[in-house]
Amino acid sequence: MRLRALLDTDALGLKLLGGEEELDRTVRGVMTTDLRDPSRYLSGGELVLTGLAWRRDAADAEPFVRTLVQAQVAALAAGEAELGEVPEDLVLACARHRLPLFAVHESVAFATITEHVVRQVSGERAGDLAAVVDRHRRMMTAGPAGGGPDVVLDLLGSDLDLRAWLLSPAGRLIAGPKVGGPALPPQTCRTLAAEQLAAARTGRRGPHRVTLEGTTYSLFPIRSGGRAPQAGRDVRETVLSDWLLAVEADAGDWAEERLDLLQGVTQLIAVERDRRDAARTVRRRLAQEVLELVQSGAPPAEIAARLRVAAPVLLPGLGSAPHWQVVVARVEWDGRGEESGPIAQSLLEEILVDPHSTGPEPSDRIAVAHSGGEAIALVPLPAVPAEQEGPGAGILADALLRSVRDPLAAGLDDDGRLTLGVSAAVHSAEGLRGALEEARHARRVAAARPGRVCAAGHQELASHVLLLPFVPDDVRRAFTARLLDPLRDYDRRHRAELIPTLEAFLDCDGSWTRCATRLHLHVNTLRYRVGRIEQLTGRDLSRLEDKLDFFLALRMS
Repeated sequence: MRLRALLDTDALGLKLLGGEEELDRTVRGVMTTDLRDPSRYLSGGELVLTGLAWRRDAADAEPFVRTLVQAQVAALAAGEAELGEVPEDLVLACARHRLPLFAVHESVAFATITEHVVRQVSGERAGDLAAVVDRHRRMMTAGPAGGGPDVVLDLLGSDLDLRAWLLSPAGRLIAGPKVGGPALPPQTCRTLAAEQLAAARTGRRGPHRVTLEGTTYSLFPIRSGGRAPQAGRDVRETVLSDWLLAVEADAGDWAEERLDLLQGVTQLIAVERDRRDAARTVRRRLAQEVLELVQSGAPPAEIAARLRVAAPVLLPGLGSAPHWQVVVARVEWDGRGEESGPIAQSLLEEILVDPHSTGPEPSDRIAVAHSGGEAIALVPLPAVPAEQEGPGAGILADALLRSVRDPLAAGLDDDGRLTLGVSAAVHSAEGLRGALEEARHARRVAAARPGRVCAAGHQELASHVLLLPFVPDDVRRAFTARLLDPLRDYDRRHRAELIPTLEAFLDCDGSWTRCATRLHLHVNTLRYRVGRIEQLTGRDLSRLEDKLDFFLALRMS
């Protein structure tokens, strides 16, 4: 459709602010964004809708408009609801770059414009998807009258004779057609997700085609345009957060018009994805509040009060949670030290989804916060009979990753790692701090193992490690400082390696020969270093008690 047709549609409430000579441009799609740089989500020809939340001052208009022009969008439409009117600096920037600019009256919802554009564009290219677009609002409706993405997938089957499934990056089936043959097997879902992640990591443009047991599938990524990535976020992380539309057909035989129709469907499903992501906001906030209380050493009574508030949200209809578990996850990329807490948070939410949940949303009991480079999940456990309680109750580390390991390993490729640690279940707020430390220790155990996706549980921790989380912070700091600070100071002043030497000596059980071989040192050099350690700390490394103190200090530091 042409831009001129949008301006002639009174129901859209658009007012032209500039670019009258460009109104014959063709609109091929629509995107809503408040990102300062939405270029990664643009493919050209879009009408871009913005509420101007990206604008802090007049200097922001020029780089924003330049980004849109470089992406070859058709036009920009700015809402008046936020600022009352479109700022003059944005009008001037669009005029300089010959980018048509519309003002959207505050009474008109962006969803109305989106629906109109998608309907018109699809109608012009082919009439066979008209029913999908006409029922756009049904997809946005919660409850039994709506149905979310299932409605779109059913209409793909009835109107286009296409069977399609919506999958998560870990291969979980999010939605599928209710009619038209057997469900997609779980192993096929995981294989398709792995193929999509592997193909996306190579940078190849979709749709990607995969043949499994004689059936060809075309894979279309579903990206969320409304969720802003963190500044400087790596493209590898966006790959790990994309949903996937798997269509049972060979898109290589399709005309361009049919491909465009499927791209329109992915835009509609992206709206549903944004809605589901927004629904997690409350649970994330509750988890963040509890985590901050636990990490700050707040009184157990205060933590317990916060848990009583959180339990009805995390366990709807089931009352309070008698037990809690903590799961810690970290994503790390080779050669990169930036924090990856947000992507770890997204992956942990996906991993913890119970596929057997009977609620309206399988993710309605997931509460994950992120702190620095790690994601931390607070998992409520419903009451179980006393005879079923025990060390094996609750989430088990191996079972947690069994079904998602292969797809996520494909997305991490050869330069990323995901490691998880799982605590034991605790019965009260007093135990949460220890559970958090226990999960972190377990994650370090997992990180020491080979493989791209690894997990460890509390059962795998040695007895001394199990006790460490319950040592008060001030006691830990005093203990480690008394033993290790003199060695750290000496290493810093003299560029020595007393701390690594101490760790290696203890790992070798005090064997002079094995330790010297590991460190590539002469035994006399090793004896000199150990003597210096003993002199600085007043300890004797031939005594078991002193060896044990050093061992614990290193583990707690």
